[in-house]
Amino acid sequence: MNHLENKKVLVVGLGKSGIAAAQALLKLGAVVSVYDKKREEHIDPQLIQFLRNKNVTCYFAMEPDETDNLDMVVISPGVPLDIEFVQKAKAAGAEVIGELEIAYRVGKGKYVAITGTNGKTTTTTLVGEIFKNAGRKTHVVGNVGVAVISKALCSSEEDWMVTETSSFQLETTKYFQPEVSALLNITPDHMDRHKTLENYAQAKAMIFKNQNENQYFVVNYDDEVSYGLISQCKAKVIPFSRKSVLDQGCFVLDGDIVIKDEEGTYIDICGADELKIPGAHNLENALAAAAVSYYAGISKDVIAKTLREFEGVEHRLEFSGEVDGVRFVNDSKGTNPDASIKAIEAINGGIILIAGGYDKGSQYDEFINAFNGKVKHLVLLGKTAPKIKETAERLGFTNITMAKDMDECVKVGYKHAQPGDTVLLSPACASWDMYTCFEQRGEHFKNCVRDLEK
Repeated sequence: MNHLENKKVLVVGLGKSGIAAAQALLKLGAVVSVYDKKREEHIDPQLIQFLRNKNVTCYFAMEPDETDNLDMVVISPGVPLDIEFVQKAKAAGAEVIGELEIAYRVGKGKYVAITGTNGKTTTTTLVGEIFKNAGRKTHVVGNVGVAVISKALCSSEEDWMVTETSSFQLETTKYFQPEVSALLNITPDHMDRHKTLENYAQAKAMIFKNQNENQYFVVNYDDEVSYGLISQCKAKVIPFSRKSVLDQGCFVLDGDIVIKDEEGTYIDICGADELKIPGAHNLENALAAAAVSYYAGISKDVIAKTLREFEGVEHRLEFSGEVDGVRFVNDSKGTNPDASIKAIEAINGGIILIAGGYDKGSQYDEFINAFNGKVKHLVLLGKTAPKIKETAERLGFTNITMAKDMDECVKVGYKHAQPGDTVLLSPACASWDMYTCFEQRGEHFKNCVRDLEK
């Protein structure tokens, strides 16, 4: 299954995942070619030099001409599967998979896989911390920004790959089989790619497709779409719930996070109010992380200690400064309306909200309705700004400023804030219209806040 020597492989997309895949395939003796839609002058010259030194055929801003004789196409997350030359290669017999699948086939280690529309990064990072604190050799990889294959190739069978998996990564898997998988929630996202919520849910369901009855699937009992997928699952289903007391799984009982196992034994983990990460959504993330870790064999004491100490992840409700009593919070990871709704709910006091960015086909009615008197002013930027403004005005919210860039957003936000208010960057949109990634957007926000502090 992992014999790639002399196989002709085309890597599509030269982001982190694609570059790591190309490097690994070269090590494994494959004959590699690469494609990226960007022109050569917009690609790192050192990367181009490396590829050409390895005799890699490069197609920049031009379609590959060798699709008929390919053995495999490795497609990067975010690249549409229906582009013409990929479909031609597939029709000619090439296998079309992603970097996660390649890593699983050629690398070593046991996998934990976590997916969901929101909370993936926080939960994956938290699970990684729990595993590390338990003394396990752990690699936190995937959609968090570290290519899976970059760690899988140098791992041993005892290593654990704690993997954040997106719908894009999952839909290009074939044999991928985690020991423990988790589905946090499903709300409309990436509709420009998946078209329907059902298609999106089925892409997420790929996380447990190959699991067997000795493995575990952790799923949000409170989320109807997610929990509705369990009939397709062969693994042991472990629900978690913020709202209900369960017959089995991880839930809140008398203010404590508890696990009730298959024998009916209650395992008390810690108080829900001991968590440092704010908001109801982060309680759900903690429940999922506790369940994943417990069913991966980690002791309750290690889980409890880590839950009490964990302070969250960068770009997710990250405190970024205070000027004259006005707090600034970076939630650049809020890349869809539901994520930003959760951020609004988690903030106490008045909010001046910075939103807008790349349009993934989302609707914004629920987002605007969630303002609920908390959001005092809305500052918009990016391609979706007119769409969000139209929705807000239609629903009766008119305190809106259209800004040209992040620097103006931060200044306008500060101007409209009073001491005790929070200027919250939670865009409800992807970043790809103005930035290469949400991390870059969040860093720019933080830099603008620092400039304001001077």
